[in-house]
Amino acid sequence: MNILITGAKGFVGKNLCENLKNIKDGKNRCYPDIEIESIFEADIDTDDAVLENYCKEADFVFHLAGVNRPQNVEEFAAGNFSALEKVIWFLKKHNNIIPVMLSSSIQASLEGRYKDSPYGESKRMGEELLFSYSEKNDVKVYVFRFPNLFGKWCRPNYNSAVATFCNNIANDLPITVSDPAIELELLYIDDLVDEMLEILMNKEHRCDYKGIEVCPSENGRYCFVPVTHKVTLGEITELLYSFRKQSENLMMPEIPKGSFAKKLYSTYLSYLPETLVAVPLKMNVDIRGSFTEILKTASCGQFSVNVSKPGITKGQHWHNTKWEIFVVVSGHGLIQLRKIGCDEIIEFEVSGERIEAIYMLPGYTHNIINLSETQDLVTLMWANENFDPNKPDTYGETV
Repeated sequence: MNILITGAKGFVGKNLCENLKNIKDGKNRCYPDIEIESIFEADIDTDDAVLENYCKEADFVFHLAGVNRPQNVEEFAAGNFSALEKVIWFLKKHNNIIPVMLSSSIQASLEGRYKDSPYGESKRMGEELLFSYSEKNDVKVYVFRFPNLFGKWCRPNYNSAVATFCNNIANDLPITVSDPAIELELLYIDDLVDEMLEILMNKEHRCDYKGIEVCPSENGRYCFVPVTHKVTLGEITELLYSFRKQSENLMMPEIPKGSFAKKLYSTYLSYLPETLVAVPLKMNVDIRGSFTEILKTASCGQFSVNVSKPGITKGQHWHNTKWEIFVVVSGHGLIQLRKIGCDEIIEFEVSGERIEAIYMLPGYTHNIINLSETQDLVTLMWANENFDPNKPDTYGETV
């Protein structure tokens, strides 16, 4: 399959192109039914002769080219109608009756606050042009009305509030929120790309529209991405400021699978300046070695790394409720546990040469001994709760 992407240098285009390349090169094996021979990337600076040849050779067109921040209103029609008209003309010239996907906008509904939108009008014209072409030539088309998009590689200070907020907060720049209660419908770029790949396998989600509301319909005129997120500006900025503090307090916010928070955090990280990519951690150092907290969570405990110098024994304490997992990643050591009130000692010889997890059980005093005379013992530790200096639940007792 030869795939043509117009607007390939844009936000959606770049994400789609890179994912198609992963499939083509065999790096992404999640789509065995998609076989790609060539990816034709076209943009505003592509010569017409080159674009015409792409249209001649293509088996599928993703028409993503468009204008949303022109110097003057007249450019809307040129960017959002004429560019599509040219592609259709080239396809018709070479009698290449192939499917076409069109990126439109919810503003094309011309409903409510979008009623007199020149951008929406130009997008609506593009939709009708493609539908007309489809009906007259029996061509399958996929028209998406995108809500607000967000994700990596989106240009800040352009047409995405999320991109601007992510960039500014990551770089300690001010943001302006006129009304925190304003709600946005947001579509994550990876969810969009997944859906675009699905349509290559004829697995699209179809719909009609009632105003700006999606009405799923098996035979709908339009296509849509079934996963979007409705959140307020206040909720977005609150999350972003919590992400910004993570490198300072080590507290990882809740980011459940598929959640808006998870997708927003991934987006935020893509805007981090170089100075925040590497974060120094506080090492608690003494003559025995060091202990460093790495990450804390709201409800699933914390991660730390412990370094014990040769011959050193650490621990020698027990907990009522707290429990831990020790994973030695370098060196040679011995972990001992003894149930409180009993004499029997359980021992585990551990080594970075054989990675395993050893559980520190509630009600068992435990220690970790570096058996080497020359090499540090490095242990990754997880505790089921964050350390609370006011209630440490730690009681010294020799194993």
